[in-house]
Amino acid sequence: MNKCNNIYCVGRNYAAHAKELQNEVPASPMLFSKPTHALVEAAGQEVLLPNNRGSIHFETELVIRMGKAYEKGMTVDEMAEGMAIGIDFTLRDVQSELKKKGHPWLLAKGFPNSALVSQFIPFPGTEELKKSDFSLLKNGEKVQQGNIKSMIFDLQTIIEFTAENFGLGEGDLIFTGTPEGVGPITDNDHLSLLWGNTVLGECLIKLKS
Repeated sequence: MNKCNNIYCVGRNYAAHAKELQNEVPASPMLFSKPTHALVEAAGQEVLLPNNRGSIHFETELVIRMGKAYEKGMTVDEMAEGMAIGIDFTLRDVQSELKKKGHPWLLAKGFPNSALVSQFIPFPGTEELKKSDFSLLKNGEKVQQGNIKSMIFDLQTIIEFTAENFGLGEGDLIFTGTPEGVGPITDNDHLSLLWGNTVLGECLIKLKS
């Protein structure tokens, strides 16, 4: 996996997901970030996550990787050089408490191995992306499925907003938001990340103190 500089994540980018968590649908892209220590590739190995901080939920997402620095007027198809399927792991109980206090989400989103990605494949172009779904299998059962056609904010809007507010450079990753169907993981869950019918990554979850 190539070196990553920044990891940006888009929250509440599918209306059905916002509804299932009883959140308002945002009027503009809602971004947060994860530390680079959060990044891990699903390459068939065990992935360690904490078991002493409450429930951990999976949030499956399309991830895009930038191949060059953003300049005003650039399109997604010009900038993105790779795509993967990822999981934004979330400490849901921790996040709920942070929301009540109006605090940032970093404690719930930024722990080690919380940004899981499959292998990256060449970015096929935005229109081509709309022709396939991404999905997550947990222990062989499909638990999430989505398509970028259902996004509230499309990829172009996301890269422009990110670049304008934070900067966007070569190697940066964007987790583009999760559809409905998020749920908890448990120890020894086997996860498979799919693009269409192709498995791009898989791992075994181990919960450790």
